[in-house]
Amino acid sequence: MLNPSDYYLPDAGLIDNAAERFMVWTPDKPYIVLGASNNMQDALVLENVLVDNITVLKRPSGGQTVMLTPNNLIISVVFPDTSVQPKDVFSQVNKLIVSVLQKNGVEDLRLSGISDIAILERKILGSSIYRSKHLLLYHAVLNVAEPAETFERYLKHPTKEPDYRKGRKHGEFVTSLKENGFQKTSDQLKQNLAEVFKASLI
Repeated sequence: MLNPSDYYLPDAGLIDNAAERFMVWTPDKPYIVLGASNNMQDALVLENVLVDNITVLKRPSGGQTVMLTPNNLIISVVFPDTSVQPKDVFSQVNKLIVSVLQKNGVEDLRLSGISDIAILERKILGSSIYRSKHLLLYHAVLNVAEPAETFERYLKHPTKEPDYRKGRKHGEFVTSLKENGFQKTSDQLKQNLAEVFKASLI
Protein backbone atom coordinates (compact mmCIF):
# COMPACT_ATOMS: atom_id res chain seq x y z
CA MET A 1 0.00 0.00 0.00
CA LEU A 2 1.34 3.42 -0.96
CA ASN A 3 1.10 6.12 1.68
CA PRO A 4 2.10 9.70 0.88
CA SER A 5 4.72 11.32 3.11
CA ASP A 6 4.43 14.80 4.50
CA TYR A 7 6.01 17.41 2.26
CA TYR A 8 9.73 17.65 3.08
CA LEU A 9 11.35 19.18 -0.02
CA PRO A 10 13.73 22.17 0.23
CA ASP A 11 11.15 24.94 0.41
CA ALA A 12 9.32 23.25 3.30
CA GLY A 13 11.82 24.96 5.59
CA LEU A 14 10.55 28.35 4.52
CA ILE A 15 7.26 27.69 6.29
CA ASP A 16 8.89 27.36 9.71
CA ASN A 17 11.91 29.61 9.29
CA ALA A 18 11.52 32.18 6.58
CA ALA A 19 15.00 33.67 6.86
CA GLU A 20 15.05 33.73 3.06
CA ARG A 21 12.39 35.50 1.02
CA PHE A 22 12.72 33.18 -1.98
CA MET A 23 14.20 29.93 -3.23
CA VAL A 24 14.64 28.69 -6.79
CA TRP A 25 15.65 25.03 -6.91
CA THR A 26 15.71 21.85 -8.99
CA PRO A 27 14.33 18.51 -7.73
CA ASP A 28 16.89 15.73 -7.34
CA LYS A 29 14.50 13.09 -8.75
CA PRO A 30 10.82 12.77 -9.75
CA TYR A 31 8.23 13.46 -7.07
CA ILE A 32 4.45 13.61 -7.10
CA VAL A 33 2.98 16.17 -4.72
CA LEU A 34 -0.69 15.96 -3.79
CA GLY A 35 -2.55 19.17 -2.99
CA ALA A 36 -4.09 19.43 0.48
CA SER A 37 -7.53 18.36 -0.76
CA ASN A 38 -6.35 15.63 -3.17
CA ASN A 39 -6.26 11.87 -2.66
CA MET A 40 -4.17 9.30 -4.51
CA GLN A 41 -7.09 7.29 -5.89
CA ASP A 42 -8.57 10.27 -7.70
CA ALA A 43 -5.31 11.97 -8.68
CA LEU A 44 -2.82 9.25 -9.66
CA VAL A 45 -2.39 6.42 -12.14
CA LEU A 46 -1.39 4.24 -9.21
CA GLU A 47 -0.11 1.22 -11.13
CA ASN A 48 2.46 3.36 -12.97
CA VAL A 49 3.46 5.23 -9.82
CA LEU A 50 4.08 1.91 -8.03
CA VAL A 51 5.91 0.22 -10.91
CA ASP A 52 8.26 3.17 -11.33
CA ASN A 53 8.67 3.72 -7.57
CA ILE A 54 7.78 7.41 -7.67
CA THR A 55 7.89 9.19 -4.29
CA VAL A 56 4.50 10.66 -3.34
CA LEU A 57 4.22 13.60 -0.93
CA LYS A 58 1.34 15.71 0.33
CA ARG A 59 1.76 19.46 0.74
CA PRO A 60 -0.21 21.74 3.07
CA SER A 61 -1.20 24.14 0.30
CA GLY A 62 -4.15 23.97 -2.05
CA GLY A 63 -4.21 23.46 -5.78
CA GLN A 64 -4.11 20.27 -7.77
CA THR A 65 -1.60 17.42 -7.75
CA VAL A 66 1.68 18.20 -9.50
CA MET A 67 4.71 16.27 -10.63
CA LEU A 68 8.20 17.62 -10.02
CA THR A 69 11.20 16.37 -11.98
CA PRO A 70 14.83 17.41 -12.53
CA ASN A 71 13.58 19.06 -15.73
CA ASN A 72 11.53 21.57 -13.70
CA LEU A 73 12.43 24.64 -11.70
CA ILE A 74 10.59 25.09 -8.42
CA ILE A 75 10.02 28.70 -7.40
CA SER A 76 9.15 29.52 -3.78
CA VAL A 77 8.53 33.03 -2.44
CA VAL A 78 7.67 34.07 1.13
CA PHE A 79 5.45 37.03 2.01
CA PRO A 80 5.68 37.84 5.73
CA ASP A 81 2.64 40.13 5.49
CA THR A 82 -0.27 37.72 5.93
CA SER A 83 -2.80 40.40 5.00
CA VAL A 84 -1.70 40.28 1.37
CA GLN A 85 -4.31 38.76 -0.95
CA PRO A 86 -3.46 35.53 -2.84
CA LYS A 87 -4.61 36.99 -6.16
CA ASP A 88 -2.18 39.89 -5.70
CA VAL A 89 0.65 37.49 -4.89
CA PHE A 90 -0.06 35.36 -7.95
CA SER A 91 -0.13 38.47 -10.12
CA GLN A 92 3.04 40.02 -8.69
CA VAL A 93 5.23 36.92 -8.75
CA ASN A 94 3.97 35.54 -12.05
CA LYS A 95 4.57 38.90 -13.74
CA LEU A 96 8.15 38.86 -12.46
CA ILE A 97 8.62 35.35 -13.84
CA VAL A 98 7.15 36.38 -17.19
CA SER A 99 9.56 39.32 -17.35
CA VAL A 100 12.52 36.99 -16.84
CA LEU A 101 11.29 34.53 -19.47
CA GLN A 102 10.73 37.33 -21.96
CA LYS A 103 14.28 38.61 -21.43
CA ASN A 104 15.43 35.07 -22.20
CA GLY A 105 13.61 35.07 -25.52
CA VAL A 106 10.41 33.22 -24.61
CA GLU A 107 7.46 34.64 -26.56
CA ASP A 108 3.66 34.44 -26.47
CA LEU A 109 3.51 34.30 -22.67
CA ARG A 110 0.30 35.06 -20.83
CA LEU A 111 -1.16 34.85 -17.33
CA SER A 112 -3.93 32.24 -17.50
CA GLY A 113 -6.45 30.74 -15.14
CA ILE A 114 -6.16 31.75 -11.50
CA SER A 115 -2.42 31.27 -11.12
CA ASP A 116 -0.87 29.77 -14.28
CA ILE A 117 1.54 31.01 -16.89
CA ALA A 118 0.95 29.71 -20.41
CA ILE A 119 2.53 29.96 -23.83
CA LEU A 120 -0.49 30.74 -25.94
CA GLU A 121 -3.00 28.23 -24.53
CA ARG A 122 -0.57 25.64 -23.13
CA LYS A 123 0.58 25.67 -19.52
CA ILE A 124 4.24 26.03 -18.53
CA LEU A 125 3.80 27.07 -14.88
CA GLY A 126 1.27 26.36 -12.17
CA SER A 127 1.37 27.82 -8.68
CA SER A 128 -0.33 27.54 -5.31
CA ILE A 129 -0.29 29.30 -1.95
CA TYR A 130 0.04 28.16 1.64
CA ARG A 131 -0.97 30.61 4.37
CA SER A 132 0.04 30.19 8.01
CA LYS A 133 -0.42 32.55 10.96
CA HIS A 134 2.92 34.16 10.22
CA LEU A 135 3.43 34.13 6.46
CA LEU A 136 2.13 33.38 3.01
CA LEU A 137 4.17 31.01 0.83
CA TYR A 138 3.88 31.04 -2.96
CA HIS A 139 5.32 28.04 -4.73
CA ALA A 140 5.28 27.14 -8.40
CA VAL A 141 6.50 24.54 -10.87
CA LEU A 142 8.04 25.87 -14.08
CA ASN A 143 8.37 23.21 -16.78
CA VAL A 144 11.73 23.78 -18.44
CA ALA A 145 12.13 20.55 -20.38
CA GLU A 146 9.91 17.71 -19.12
CA PRO A 147 7.84 16.05 -21.89
CA ALA A 148 4.10 16.24 -21.28
CA GLU A 149 3.91 12.46 -21.70
CA THR A 150 5.52 12.09 -18.27
CA PHE A 151 2.56 13.81 -16.60
CA GLU A 152 0.18 11.71 -18.68
CA ARG A 153 1.79 8.52 -17.35
CA TYR A 154 1.36 9.30 -13.66
CA LEU A 155 -1.42 11.85 -13.22
CA LYS A 156 -5.12 11.45 -13.86
CA HIS A 157 -7.17 14.32 -15.20
CA PRO A 158 -7.62 16.78 -12.31
CA THR A 159 -10.98 17.04 -10.59
CA LYS A 160 -10.82 20.82 -11.05
CA GLU A 161 -9.33 22.67 -13.97
CA PRO A 162 -8.99 26.26 -15.23
CA ASP A 163 -11.41 27.37 -17.91
CA TYR A 164 -8.69 27.66 -20.54
CA ARG A 165 -7.82 23.95 -20.24
CA LYS A 166 -11.14 23.05 -21.91
CA GLY A 167 -10.95 19.38 -20.93
CA ARG A 168 -7.63 18.75 -22.66
CA LYS A 169 -5.45 15.84 -21.53
CA HIS A 170 -2.05 16.56 -19.99
CA GLY A 171 -0.31 15.83 -23.29
CA GLU A 172 -2.42 18.43 -25.08
CA PHE A 173 -2.45 21.01 -22.30
CA VAL A 174 1.10 21.12 -20.88
CA THR A 175 4.16 22.33 -22.75
CA SER A 176 7.77 23.13 -21.84
CA LEU A 177 10.19 25.95 -22.51
CA LYS A 178 12.38 23.54 -24.46
CA GLU A 179 9.47 22.59 -26.71
CA ASN A 180 9.11 26.28 -27.49
CA GLY A 181 12.72 26.81 -28.52
CA PHE A 182 14.35 27.70 -25.18
CA GLN A 183 17.95 26.50 -25.34
CA LYS A 184 19.57 27.96 -22.22
CA THR A 185 20.26 25.90 -19.11
CA SER A 186 18.10 25.72 -16.01
CA ASP A 187 21.04 27.12 -14.02
CA GLN A 188 21.06 30.27 -16.15
CA LEU A 189 17.34 30.73 -15.70
CA LYS A 190 17.65 30.06 -11.97
CA GLN A 191 20.24 32.82 -11.66
CA ASN A 192 18.13 35.28 -13.65
CA LEU A 193 15.07 34.60 -11.49
CA ALA A 194 17.06 34.98 -8.28
CA GLU A 195 18.41 38.35 -9.45
CA VAL A 196 14.93 39.68 -10.23
CA PHE A 197 13.43 38.41 -6.96
CA LYS A 198 16.27 39.89 -4.94
CA ALA A 199 15.79 43.27 -6.61
CA SER A 200 11.99 43.25 -6.39
CA LEU A 201 11.10 41.45 -3.15
CA ILE A 202 13.76 42.37 -0.61
